[in-house]
Amino acid sequence: MKAIAVDDLPGDPLAAAAVFHQHWLPYAEEVLESGDDLLLVFAPADHTHSEWRRAAVAGLARKHAPRRVNAVAAGQQEAARQAQAYLAAAPGVTGQYLPLAEPGGGGFPELHRAG
Repeated sequence: MKAIAVDDLPGDPLAAAAVFHQHWLPYAEEVLESGDDLLLVFAPADHTHSEWRRAAVAGLARKHAPRRVNAVAAGQQEAARQAQAYLAAAPGVTGQYLPLAEPGGGGFPELHRAG
């Protein structure tokens, strides 16, 4: 599964979607046409970016099936790597946008276990 870090998107969701479709979509389709599954890694963004991201990932997954396409929003590179490893081993998961971090959320909280 190849990962593409989608960066330098504007803060405005409509402008960000336009930049993604103009600059990143052709590269993503090139990867998929080469036979690789794909993980798009976005920077965390507020809820106004969720719908266009979900639509882009779902559309790519439908168009390039049986290739798998997923996306994450990750504020830390290690989180993106772990998501990539998980998704590579989960053959039934495709067309999903998984926000792993929220902007200004302070990163990833520690896991607390009972006992």
